[in-house]
Parts: sequence; structure tokens; C-alpha cells
Amino acid sequence: MSKKFSLIIFTDLDGSLLHRDNFKFDEIKDYLKNLIDEGIIIIPNTSKTEKEILEFNKELGQDLPFISENGSVINGLNLLKKDLPQKLILGRDKNELLKVFNNEVPKNLSVKCKWIYLMDKNVQSNILGLSKDNLNFALDRKFTIPFVFEGTKNEKIELSKILKTKELTLQEGGRIVNLCDKVSKAKAMQIFLRFFKKDKKKLKTIAVGDNYNDLDMLKNADIACLVFNDKFKQDQINIDNLIVSNKPSPEGWADVIKMALVKLNY
Repeated sequence: MSKKFSLIIFTDLDGSLLHRDNFKFDEIKDYLKNLIDEGIIIIPNTSKTEKEILEFNKELGQDLPFISENGSVINGLNLLKKDLPQKLILGRDKNELLKVFNNEVPKNLSVKCKWIYLMDKNVQSNILGLSKDNLNFALDRKFTIPFVFEGTKNEKIELSKILKTKELTLQEGGRIVNLCDKVSKAKAMQIFLRFFKKDKKKLKTIAVGDNYNDLDMLKNADIACLVFNDKFKQDQINIDNLIVSNKPSPEGWADVIKMALVKLNY
């Protein structure tokens, strides 16, 4: 019997689907493949670069569409509908962002921003938690610029306000801060869905995340799922019917999806 609706899962990767430290997902790889075989569309929606996500696809053995660099680019719409574009760019080039930053941010704040791309390889590896072999993929950014902020919380707020006036944003993940255009995972998800809303079948969405830069994405999904993160204050999240795992990734990802599928009666 055919399903009454189509289902799309938008998911963060690091700390949500991938193990927080070793970035593996062997424990749930078969489960992921089973979901895809059942017709569920899985869309990585992450701060990772295009090359990093293509490596994830390769390891999974599936050619998944995806959203990269915190909502800066939608890749692979044509995999779901042949008449759609292969790539949809939503953010400005990183060099444009850096030019605006240098022109608008005062010295007392800019010196607190330590750009990852200027650091020694060993320091980059320690900060990002990646082996040197994987650094090149992670640093191959075209629309976002990662950095470490060494100022106070109030200084970060001040920096964010200045950037906002120039339509730039700070996207904060577990390890670093990214300088981005006026993009987000939620905006990219909404644009992605516009191409499929006219389908005859009803469309339901699940979003899975583990950190602050996932919250807007979670709030815009039919079912919001949060994977356990001991560095994240879950009790401060105001999302109705939020599904929360008591296990970290990758097992926690499978747990919240199973609960979400039951809630949707899928």
C-alpha cells in the first residue's frame, strides 16, 4: 500500500548523525539505507563543505542531494527531479564576506577573530578535530569563513549586531563560528521544499540537529528531533513536541527517527 505522504528528513551531520569525535556512522549505516529503500528522502543540511558531504555520500554508497555551508548552497535537486538545477547558490562568495568584514568591523573586535585558514595545520587539526588528511576537504570553503572568537559573550553579541546591519551572520556550531552571508539551514530547507510543495502527495518533514545553529531548521519542520549533546542546554529550547534522544550520535540519530516515524504513523 502506498504511503499517504512523502517524507523528507533534513539532518545535520557532525554530532547529529556522525559521531562527535570520530565522525563515523557505521552503527546506523544499514538503517540509513533501509530508510532510503523505503522511499524516505534524506537531505544532509550542515555546515560541512561540498567535498566533505560528497565523501559522506561515498561512504554511505548513496547519491543524496544536500545543503552545504550552513545553507549557502543547495546541491542535487536534479537527483529528485530531472528538470531542476544541479546547484542553487544562495550565499555570496567568501571573499566578498571578508571584504565587508574588514571594512565594517572595528579593530577591537576584529582582533578577537582568529581565522582558521591562517592557522598552522596542526592547530587547524586540533580545533576541528580532524586528521590532516581530512583538513583539505573541510577548509575548501567557498561561501563561509570559520574562525575562533576569543572575546567575551557581550563582544560576540556586538560583533553579530554590526554584521547583521550588513546582512552577514554568525553561525555557531560545536567547535567554531562561521562568518556567513544572510543564509541559514532553515532558509535553505524552505527553498528546497518550494520545489516539491506542488506534488499531489502531501509532504511531511523531519529535522534532526544537536546544536544552536540547528534550532531554526528544527522549528520549521513538522517533527523536530534533537540528538543528545552534553554541551547543549536542551531545557532552554522552546519547540513543541520536540523529540530528544538520551544517546549521542550516531545511535541517537536512529533513536529519534524511529520515534518520529511512530509519531507520523509512517
